Amino acid sequence: MPSRIAALDAPPLWFLVARFVTAGLFFTVLALALRVPLPATARRWAALAAVGIFGNAGYLGLSYVALEHLSSAMGAIIACTNPLMLAAVSPWLLRERLTLDKSLGMILGFGGVVIVMLSRGGGGSARPRDVLLALAGVAAFVVATVIFKRISEPESLIVVSGAGFGSAAIVLAPLAFVFEGAPHAAGGEPLVASFIYLVVFLSVGTTLLWYWLLARGEASRVSAYFFLAPAFGMLLGALLLHERIFPRDALGIACIVAGLVFVQRGSAVSACPAAQPLPPSRDFMCPKP
Repeated sequence: MPSRIAALDAPPLWFLVARFVTAGLFFTVLALALRVPLPATARRWAALAAVGIFGNAGYLGLSYVALEHLSSAMGAIIACTNPLMLAAVSPWLLRERLTLDKSLGMILGFGGVVIVMLSRGGGGSARPRDVLLALAGVAAFVVATVIFKRISEPESLIVVSGAGFGSAAIVLAPLAFVFEGAPHAAGGEPLVASFIYLVVFLSVGTTLLWYWLLARGEASRVSAYFFLAPAFGMLLGALLLHERIFPRDALGIACIVAGLVFVQRGSAVSACPAAQPLPPSRDFMCPKP
């Protein structure tokens, strides 16, 4: 919902630039204050920049433009194709085994998301152009995930996050100027509240949590948690906004939970060797000062 408000009340690309700059400055100040070691090679910086460009500028940029016309339900359903895309490519790019349990879990989880979101008022009309933009954004996020997993143990998630937001802002700002003109916004308090929420809870909190989980587990397994987002949104809506919960929602949540159980069970044992990371660099391997 905050992303939907931002996409409607402000130029989506400029809104993202402001969000990326704010988050990037936060992580930069934090890294300097904590004296976090920085990568010393250009190749490492390039890898971190690629993660940010695909995962932030590509994914969020395309998604926000699509959300100008897509319904929130349809946007959530498309976003939840991320685990399906990642599961399809991870056996070849990350050498993560795609077991029968994991495949069944992905299908159940995605089916649960569709049930939950369509019960909230339907997917609404969707132009093919906007659907393709949203799908391209999800594909960009998958690329970012693969690149991150192939980097041999980044020394600090603070550096990963800061470099990612900084590179995304640099790439997105010229595009925002070309397609949206000078920065401007028409929203009031809802837009400001959405901006604060998105920076604090998503750009800072969720980004750190996502990288932390990715660094410690299979990408296809971790990405399955995307299926929980619509369910949590539904429960928060019922708790805070007194929105109704329909009987069909229980079926959707049951499918999501069952899907996650199957995915976790299917990822417990993998016979495939790990993907080969970029050559290690001591400055990027978490040395403690």
